[in-house]
Amino acid sequence: MEALDSRKERIPRDPESCDIPFYVSEFVEREVGTDYESLSKLGRLIEQLSENKAKLEEQVLTVSSEVPKRIQKALQNAEDSKKSLNQLLEKESLLYDSINDHLMTSKPWMEDLGVLISQIKEVERHLAYLKWISQIEELSDNIQQYLMTNNVPEAATTLATMAEVDIKLQESSCSHLLSFVRSTVQFWHKILKDKLSSDFEETLNHLHWPFVGPTQSQPFGLATPPANAQEIYTNFETLFSQLLKLQTSDELLTKPKQLPEKYILPPSPPIILPMQIMLAPLQKRFKYHFTGNRQTNVLSKPEWYLTQVLMWIGNHAKFLEDKIQPALDKAGVSVNAKLEFSRALVILILEKLAADIPCLLYDDNLFCHLVDEVLLFERELHSVHGYLNSLPSCMHILSEETCFQRWLTVERKFALQKMDSMLSSEAAWISQYKDITDVDEMKVPDCAETFMTLLLVITDRYKHLPAAARKLQFLELQKELVDDFRIRLTQVMKEETRVPLAFRYCAILNAVNYIATVLADWADNVFFLQLQQAALEVCADSSALNKLQLGQLASMESSVFDDMINLLERLKHDMLTRQVEHVFREVKEAARMYKKER
Repeated sequence: MEALDSRKERIPRDPESCDIPFYVSEFVEREVGTDYESLSKLGRLIEQLSENKAKLEEQVLTVSSEVPKRIQKALQNAEDSKKSLNQLLEKESLLYDSINDHLMTSKPWMEDLGVLISQIKEVERHLAYLKWISQIEELSDNIQQYLMTNNVPEAATTLATMAEVDIKLQESSCSHLLSFVRSTVQFWHKILKDKLSSDFEETLNHLHWPFVGPTQSQPFGLATPPANAQEIYTNFETLFSQLLKLQTSDELLTKPKQLPEKYILPPSPPIILPMQIMLAPLQKRFKYHFTGNRQTNVLSKPEWYLTQVLMWIGNHAKFLEDKIQPALDKAGVSVNAKLEFSRALVILILEKLAADIPCLLYDDNLFCHLVDEVLLFERELHSVHGYLNSLPSCMHILSEETCFQRWLTVERKFALQKMDSMLSSEAAWISQYKDITDVDEMKVPDCAETFMTLLLVITDRYKHLPAAARKLQFLELQKELVDDFRIRLTQVMKEETRVPLAFRYCAILNAVNYIATVLADWADNVFFLQLQQAALEVCADSSALNKLQLGQLASMESSVFDDMINLLERLKHDMLTRQVEHVFREVKEAARMYKKER
């Protein structure tokens, strides 16, 4: 036992200094331990360890024999690849030499072929050129034949085909070909247009067109049409459809009159050709009466020509819907007859306004009257006659920079004058509905109600402006007016601070409360929400607001009137505070007197 213990103590325990004795010792202790009876296990352990040793030796021998074979195989593959690569390089060299020899041999042929190919391409271009000329001449001959046989519909159809050829050749660099095609189109277009226009105008005369007065607001100007009315209508529709076929060539040859770019009109197609002919007598009448030195051309009477155009639209509406629209639908033209007619007459108005406004800019009364009449015209044009906002309108003329700034100035001037008048009125602080409690719960003084009506009228005047930026400028004007009115109320209030419970002081408080309430209601109006979105886009582009303010606008937490509402609420709070303090002082004083009496 002592010998075993001493031997056991001599076995090092540090695995870093001697690994094998340590693990052997651990293995023996784990398998045998200190029990002498377990020594019988040694035989089995020795056999097991011998088997493990034999297996390990076998694995080592197997691996050591396989590795050289794999290496040898890899080397063999590399050698084979090298040989294949060398063979490919040799073939490539031979092929390269062969190609060079072939190129050298074929170089003279290629030069000759290049010349021939260039000549072929040139011939092909000439052939294509001649084909286009032949096609145009063929179409031209066909038109001539159709006209000789009085087959105008086919002639018009053929001219439309020729116009389409002209459009296809627009990108060609053959200037002489383009000139030939255009001159041919122009030649036949003039002949056909003159012939059809003459017949069409004659038919219009039979219909007593145009219907310039209420008594002539129907075809023939009679309550009962003549016996040949159906024949006239049929002829009218036939000529109308034939003129429609000349629309493409007419657009190619006729450049429509455009207003200066400063008016920023929306793009719109030319007026259809038959409608141009129908409108010609009305345009002549308009220019005769409302240009030059005529007594009807008066700067102070814009309502004359505005009313005249509205009357013409109304007089012709039924005929346009009953006769022209079916003809357009039958021809497959997606044009609204009444809108087309109205658009052409509105263009006359725009030209007239563009000419007159520079003469009125510095006369406030005349300019303001013109704006009022134009706004009334626009309202009736859209509400009664269904004119679309996407079409050119008088609002585009009023939106021109010089005119618009003058409009803003005049609007501000007259609004301030109105504010002076309403505050100096004897009934300024009296409610219109003071005797009707159900109607006037807020006890709104007349000046506050008149002021909000003024703002509402201004909104109605500018809400149909085409550009959001212009609307925002008017919104700023409204906010300036609200702030100016608040300052005026504050000044009047300061004169009444000695008696906070007096009638005028309370009326001012009611006015402030009413204006703040109405502005809060307006903030939820669709129109002002749209302006809020427009303001958000403008501010985002210009970085005028910080991220918090932009976020509040975008999330609808704030409104376009928030600044004004906050100032009014602050004034309201100050006034209420004064009233409370005054009441408190009076109660306190009365209590003191009561205390003394007791």
